Amino acid sequence: MEQRIEVFPVTRVEGHGKITIHLNESGKVEKTFFHVTQIRGFEKFCEGRVFWEMPVMTQRACGICPVSHHLASAKATDKILGVEIPPTAKKLRELMHMGQLVQSHSLHFFHLASPDLLLGMDADPKIRNIVGVIEKHPDLAVRGVKLRKYGQEVIKTLSGKRIHPRFAIPGGVNKGLSIEERDMLLRDIDWVIDSLRDTVKLIKNLAENWGERFRRFASFPSFYMGLVDENGNLDLYHGKIRLCDHRGRIIDEFSEDNYLEKIGEWVEPWSYMKFPFYKELGYPEGSYRVGPLARLNCCDDISTPLAKEELTAFRQMIGDKVAEGSLFYHYARMIEALHAAERLKELLEDPDITGTELRAVSREFKPEGIGVLEAPRGTLIHHYKVNENGEIVKANLIVATVHNNHAMNKAVELIAKEYIKGPEIKEGFLNMLEVAIRCYDPCLSCATHALGKMPLQVIIYDAEGNKVNELVRNH
Repeated sequence: MEQRIEVFPVTRVEGHGKITIHLNESGKVEKTFFHVTQIRGFEKFCEGRVFWEMPVMTQRACGICPVSHHLASAKATDKILGVEIPPTAKKLRELMHMGQLVQSHSLHFFHLASPDLLLGMDADPKIRNIVGVIEKHPDLAVRGVKLRKYGQEVIKTLSGKRIHPRFAIPGGVNKGLSIEERDMLLRDIDWVIDSLRDTVKLIKNLAENWGERFRRFASFPSFYMGLVDENGNLDLYHGKIRLCDHRGRIIDEFSEDNYLEKIGEWVEPWSYMKFPFYKELGYPEGSYRVGPLARLNCCDDISTPLAKEELTAFRQMIGDKVAEGSLFYHYARMIEALHAAERLKELLEDPDITGTELRAVSREFKPEGIGVLEAPRGTLIHHYKVNENGEIVKANLIVATVHNNHAMNKAVELIAKEYIKGPEIKEGFLNMLEVAIRCYDPCLSCATHALGKMPLQVIIYDAEGNKVNELVRNH
């Protein structure tokens, strides 16, 4: 008879998740599952609402990455209107998007991931948190707060709010950027760029010092998906969808309008979160990864000079175009943050950014619209179908965390099989399971559209199903 270990819920992620590990009679790992225990609801209760409400409504799925939903939804409603938005409006939306990437990547790296990277995966849980980072590395903790604050100031300047903005509307935006606001944001941008460059150096040094352990941690070959521009460069706001294999070879490229022909969604009885896959290969063979590491593995290059330089150094370190270890997500995340900051400066120095043509209008609308962009956690798809009154009759949201569902399950399985040799396990190992998931910076509330507390409960059962050990951690 099998034994079972439960980690419930996973901590230092957004939302509810549970890990179960099943052992055979000899105490070896037989199978593992990463369960998402919340139920998804937005796709259904969007039905009957008018499409112009979607950019404000769908972002309520989450308070961590509302900007991403806000902008992807607006792009979908542009398609329903059948309009091309003015250049100034597009650049202002991208400006907000870059602010979101800076704040979100900084939040994850400094507040959620750095305790494991800087203090050690086996450190005492009492110090293995942001408070411990503040005590041991106060300058880094302050840097993280300031970087996140800057990204949020970009969002607030454009929308009046740091969270759940009212800015992007079907056909454009509802507010311009004044010269005074532009100058205010430009004032600190060089510090932001320099600070993120220093942070890239920090994670690079950590990767080098950890050596093979960094490379091997939850490492596995997979497919990767992300947006690229017409030159194959990383594109976080608009572009074609590229799918690559574990050697970096391009398997497919397609537009957002064709995503349903390319991507299917598998359902498992033990999770409320779906499992997307590339249809031509089927499930699970066609499973893929998205997010910072996937985007760097897919793109040919990066257009901004400092991030381009860091991408070159990244690929020299791994000795290939493709990195497979899950910890490399943190390295890639900070290269992206540096690119986002550079792009912020480019946009702020563009004369169009203070233009006054903000919206395209239409008296007609099309029956459906699809909007895609790269959220901090990966490719985000919003797809709406409407009736003759403009009411939503069907909504499909494929969120970044959903794309990574299979990958997170695989990462947990690899760590469990490497370290579990029986029911008696150390607290540090339990954290390793969570570290594997945190590499992907999952937003389970976005993926299932609910919120909740995040205590941790681990229960170990013997072969007869009797509880032999229990560990509870409250957060």
